[in-house]
Amino acid sequence: MSFHSDREYTQAGRRGTAVVTGASAGLGRVFAERLAGQGYNLVLVARRASKLEELALELRKLYEVVVEPIAADLATSEGVDRIAGYFPVRDDITLLVNNAGTATLGNVSESKPDAAAAMINLNVVALTRLCVAALVAFRSRDRGAIINVGSVLGFHSLPISSIYSGTKGYVLNFTLGIQQEVAGSNVKVHLAAPGAIATDLWEISGVPLSNLDPAIVMTAEKAVDAILSGFALGESVILPSVESSEILQHYEEASLALLTASQTSNPANRYSVP
Repeated sequence: MSFHSDREYTQAGRRGTAVVTGASAGLGRVFAERLAGQGYNLVLVARRASKLEELALELRKLYEVVVEPIAADLATSEGVDRIAGYFPVRDDITLLVNNAGTATLGNVSESKPDAAAAMINLNVVALTRLCVAALVAFRSRDRGAIINVGSVLGFHSLPISSIYSGTKGYVLNFTLGIQQEVAGSNVKVHLAAPGAIATDLWEISGVPLSNLDPAIVMTAEKAVDAILSGFALGESVILPSVESSEILQHYEEASLALLTASQTSNPANRYSVP
């Protein structure tokens, strides 16, 4: 399935309005381009106003959709409050792509408290607050969809990714819980968990992209096309680079088995006091 530009998608707003965070670069920019191509009007959110204005101008001309660029720092309460306030009053909003995020990689013992706090504020706090705001509005209308962008590192942690993996592990479990909450309604919540993607996030993280094996790095365009294809297919957990869906099934079965095994009032035999 292709989500590249086609003239058939030029009818402005035929799918409602999509809010895309972190829209000035990387995955967010590609999400904006693809969704405009599908016929969504857009609310684009990022810190860099000039980049947003340039993108908005380009998308308006190319797809004839309405594009509202909003410069907001989602690592701050003020920035999140501004965007969260859109959902209760804008019934044209039908999709939230919770994409904004950052990464600082390195040993925890060498991490800077301010950098860790900023990562948690953006990856966890902002994502949660926007998701809740969208969820309340969507449930009141019984329509709408959310894509929370996590990472495969939400399933696994590395020595240099402890804090980042912790934030993405939160996104994983938070999203899975919401999916159960909205089951049976017309509100859909999806988790996208890509692997290594070629974006400027690597330079910000402290690990240059050039340090990675090119064979494991996916382009932002391929990743977004895969995520939107999974979204169209209704996949609750979208893993752009995982060929076999059985791997996720095995993970879910093991997770449930572990939870089930914990439901007892007695300690495991290995913890018995002699």
